[in-house]
Amino acid sequence: MKVLLVHPSCLMYSELFLRLEPLGLERVAQAARLAGHEVRLFDLQVCDRQDYLRELQEFRPQTVGFSLNFLANVPEVLELAKETKRLLPTCFVFVGGHSASFVPQELLEHAQGAIDCIVRGEGEPITPPLLEAIQDGGIETLPGIVTAAGAGPPPLMLHDLDRTLPARDLARRRHKYFIGVLDPCASIEFTRGCPWDCSFCSAWTFYGRSYRKISPEVIGEDLARIQEPNAFIVDDVAFIHPEDGMAIGREIERRGIRKQYYLETRCDVLLRNQEVFAYWKRLGLRYMFLGLEALDEEGLKRIRKRVTPSDNFKALEVARTMGFTVALNIIADSDWDEDRFRVIREWASGVPEIVHLTVNTPYPGTETWLTEARRLTSLDYRLFDVQHAVLPTTLPLKRFYEELVKTQAVLNRKHLGWAAVRGTFATASRLLLQGQTNFVRMLWKFSQVYNPDRQYGDHLKEVKYTLSPPPEKQEAKPTPVKLFVHAPAAAVQRAAIADVAMFQQAKEEKAQ
Repeated sequence: MKVLLVHPSCLMYSELFLRLEPLGLERVAQAARLAGHEVRLFDLQVCDRQDYLRELQEFRPQTVGFSLNFLANVPEVLELAKETKRLLPTCFVFVGGHSASFVPQELLEHAQGAIDCIVRGEGEPITPPLLEAIQDGGIETLPGIVTAAGAGPPPLMLHDLDRTLPARDLARRRHKYFIGVLDPCASIEFTRGCPWDCSFCSAWTFYGRSYRKISPEVIGEDLARIQEPNAFIVDDVAFIHPEDGMAIGREIERRGIRKQYYLETRCDVLLRNQEVFAYWKRLGLRYMFLGLEALDEEGLKRIRKRVTPSDNFKALEVARTMGFTVALNIIADSDWDEDRFRVIREWASGVPEIVHLTVNTPYPGTETWLTEARRLTSLDYRLFDVQHAVLPTTLPLKRFYEELVKTQAVLNRKHLGWAAVRGTFATASRLLLQGQTNFVRMLWKFSQVYNPDRQYGDHLKEVKYTLSPPPEKQEAKPTPVKLFVHAPAAAVQRAAIADVAMFQQAKEEKAQ
């Protein structure tokens, strides 16, 4: 069967800071290819809509699958599905991915027949059986499959992550993928899932607080296949278990692989496993992203971050001492006033880290979607991108965006534009000579992307597709069955929760 897998276009923040290869879709593509199908991958982050329409006409796939990891891409995917059915009426269209898994019925209703099914949960284990059932029948009986007629059994979880390496050869225009100065940059996965349970996040609810690993040997094999000099480690929390990070590092050394790396982790993990991060510094780790989320104790408790401000600030000192370039995130709540924004601005101006702000956004899959008492001010999917306010603002909405962008502009003033050129002139020049323009273009785009007129204007656009609102009666704490996409085996879940308990106990013992 001829299969075309499609990734939608960039979200707002991706217009500036990064553009990552569609790693999950590459893994699904490889699973389908191993099952004997002819597979192509099309990424609208690096190609345009007209390119996609030409691809349909030339390849004429029998099946098209869309990746939908972010709610803000819902309208785009719906329109693409409808256009696909118009051009190829007999083509089977399915949609999967993180956000699709939380709103399957809404997507089918919006699509009005243009989407044949939604795939809930991980794509690798179910895509081959789905492609077989498209030909032979019985789609509605498959695990994780939702059709207009109903839903099948619970989704399948891929327990052996070693089985499917990503089909990187199917990604076109790979030179377009980058993150900051790492240009070009590939992506790689070491682990999947997160054992923590932050109330604003849907990573743990999707995976059911499970945590799975890829073996060092397979990671080494995958890294050796990557042609790019840089790699972004996509794990939700890197190096939770120090022994795993050390084993992967030894495999990289054994193979003689030399790259620069960027990863995301937690402050308490960095504090606890300093020797691992120091080892990886020698291997090429240069950049890390830390989700501080809040500067105060109350803010951290509200989102159940399970870390203290003291530990967060200690972790920043450790990262500075080790010589890492650190980006960090603060969640701006819609109830912030001028004084609160000013406090954050002053703090961001006084630290060397790259301070980025996202906007507190309840969305399906998060606990806050079911517990937030404030009524949403918009149900426009496009605004659920953590760059827009969808809860009532204390300030007038336009003024909120002015303060938000003014605070984010600290990043621009310190780390982009001429400030960045002064510090990275040699790197920028080398990249330009190599034909890599992503990083240099990024330096001058801040005001085009982060603009209060643009963000406020997004609220005034005509809305074609609206999200179904959360239940009127909100819950104090919803049960896992209402949150999880994948319900893990009890032993796996206990092990994941034990990881968090271990960190808590270690912090308590250290405090005594």
